[in-house]
Amino acid sequence: MLKNINDTLNKSCVIALSYFDISGKTLKQTVLAGTVKSVDKETGITIQLDSDKTNQAEFIIPSDLSCWFVAPKGDFHTSQSGIKVINPEYLITWDIHQTKDNTPDGEQQWWQWQPRCIKPNIN
Repeated sequence: MLKNINDTLNKSCVIALSYFDISGKTLKQTVLAGTVKSVDKETGITIQLDSDKTNQAEFIIPSDLSCWFVAPKGDFHTSQSGIKVINPEYLITWDIHQTKDNTPDGEQQWWQWQPRCIKPNIN
């Protein structure tokens, strides 16, 4: 298990995100993959996403390490078509809950990130 946020640097990972509305109903589930590019205890962990060479997208997740698990060997597919990761080092799982209902268009939506601390069951 990781003990220090700096131990995540340059590690490959698959990130499973589950989004829920205010009542707890699942809105969507997304799987991303990439390599940790930078870390900051306050800002979070920045991941350079795996994608085509022209798109250098990044995604920031909270710095909580309780939901980081050593990944089993194998091929993992992301939600993005055609992106496959072979033998990533870590699996990361987050539940993201909407905290405000009926947000008017143009107004900021608010989400609460909760680490899923139970090791994922991979089929």
